Amino acid sequence: MYNEYMDVLEVTNLTKQFNNFTAVDHINFSLKSGEILGFLGPNGAGKTTTIQMLLGILTPTFGNIVYFGKNLQNFKKEIMEDVNFSSTYIELPLILTVEENFNFIAYLYNIPNRKQRIKKIVELFKLEELLKKQMSALSAGQKTRVSLAKSFINFPKILLLDEPTASLDPETAKYIREFLLEEQKNFQVSIILTSHNMSEVEEVCDRAIFINNGKIIANDTPENLIKTINICHVTLLIKEDAKKLISFCTKEKISCMQDGKYYTITIKENELVSFLSILHKKNISFVEISIEKPTLEDYFLQNVGSMQKKTMEEIL
Repeated sequence: MYNEYMDVLEVTNLTKQFNNFTAVDHINFSLKSGEILGFLGPNGAGKTTTIQMLLGILTPTFGNIVYFGKNLQNFKKEIMEDVNFSSTYIELPLILTVEENFNFIAYLYNIPNRKQRIKKIVELFKLEELLKKQMSALSAGQKTRVSLAKSFINFPKILLLDEPTASLDPETAKYIREFLLEEQKNFQVSIILTSHNMSEVEEVCDRAIFINNGKIIANDTPENLIKTINICHVTLLIKEDAKKLISFCTKEKISCMQDGKYYTITIKENELVSFLSILHKKNISFVEISIEKPTLEDYFLQNVGSMQKKTMEEIL
């Protein structure tokens, strides 16, 4: 029998094969009650296939998916009453208005007090002005907001969100991130989200899973993953000695990116002091300096990016 202290989702040896291609390869992970889990990886890594299996759209070749202590294969209808999904890349019926889509979905979930629930959702996601509009008339950002709003219509215990802030302006994206954190805090909603925005994942996710070529290559908190990266980014404002800096970085094969008079150098964190000392000895002066610690994006580029490059080299 399920209790609140168990994992709300357990995935064991999950595998999906298409002919001779393995899209998802014996992956194992769990989701805790009230946890926000980032499910990350490059395009073609297996994220979408995994999400489709979690929703029961695709049948696994091997493995088990267990929600609330019950196997998805045997209790799909019951389980899906407490699960919902939103994707930037899947559109609601375009001929229907936003209100008609919400009503239809509310009927599907047999929502009690349907009108009150829809009214609350519209208020939370600030959709009053869109309610009578057809989906076909909405912008990409508006469609994203509507899709995300409909995923909350059944008071879900688990949310599967595919790029929940894609196409949104920065202010709206910030509101959505804060809303998700509030739902997690107040109602213990468990969330799996995919995103290409690594700073967003750092902000909202308790844990991050990286998948590449169908295999899980990392499963830890964003903080712990970042700690494995021994690099930092040094940004210098240089007015007179830019050529000397570029020449030095080129010779030493040090990454140096220019943005106007600002130059961002990526080096190992333990080499920072010696790097600045060398600049002083070479009379390369700067007006300003800022130092950024490693980020989750650095982890992605160093681990996932390098694996992608290796795979391409093997193919070639």
